[in-house]
Amino acid sequence: MSQLLAGKKGVIFGALDERSLAWHVALRCMEEGAQIVLTNTEVAIQLGTVRDLASAHGLPLIVCDATNLEDIRDLFARAQELLGGQVDFVLHAVAQSTNLRRHKSYEEANYTYFQQTIDISALSLHKILHTAMEMDAIAEGGSVVALSYIASERYFYGYNDMGDAKAMLESIARQMGALYGRKKRVRVNIVSPSPIPTKAGGGWKEIDFFYRYSNHLSPLGNADADDCAGVCVVLFSDLMKRVTMQTIYCDGGFGRTILTPELVDDYRRIEEVKDKNED
Repeated sequence: MSQLLAGKKGVIFGALDERSLAWHVALRCMEEGAQIVLTNTEVAIQLGTVRDLASAHGLPLIVCDATNLEDIRDLFARAQELLGGQVDFVLHAVAQSTNLRRHKSYEEANYTYFQQTIDISALSLHKILHTAMEMDAIAEGGSVVALSYIASERYFYGYNDMGDAKAMLESIARQMGALYGRKKRVRVNIVSPSPIPTKAGGGWKEIDFFYRYSNHLSPLGNADADDCAGVCVVLFSDLMKRVTMQTIYCDGGFGRTILTPELVDDYRRIEEVKDKNED
């Protein structure tokens, strides 16, 4: 390994189990020489297997509700104590939609759930960054990465209020990136990956179909969790010290591809079947 993060210290929000992107990011950070602290909610820790990851690598695991300012302050205080100083990077991999999990259509969304989606999946980034600035918890030149999805800018059937939350998340990254960059040269960026079958994504009932569709459309095929982790590591590193307020797409080119020869052939076959049935 190149040891891109040698000597750096970080906090990873959102590792749940071996399928989660945050889990893969944590592993890659350690491979690249970083010291890290893991954090998630008490419920997520109980339901997932992040304790196994922490135990296997001797990592601190701190309970923190990313929507709770007191929890976030306690997290940064304890992380700095355990790591011996300010942190150099933070991963925000926090998202949840009860509307999505209960398969409620967008126009019939439960508004209490909707507000929870926004608070958990978007405002939590603002709260984390606000608290870090207030406590001076991130070292000068540090890096924050949040995970989004292309549904932040396009209509994706069935993704519902998570699309709104991701759009807000990216706006927060830009605005706080501008402020934090001027204040402490801290970078704030977004990584937008291919659809990856994580537990969080399991609430989107169309994900299996869309996974196949995006793999079919993407020139390079779908990116996997390790691909996404690699992009995060580079953004955490000093190689990207002048990159901020950006959305980086790790999706095999899906976000820039509209039509392929294979899709044309598939559509033609569908039309031929329809014509035969009509005859």
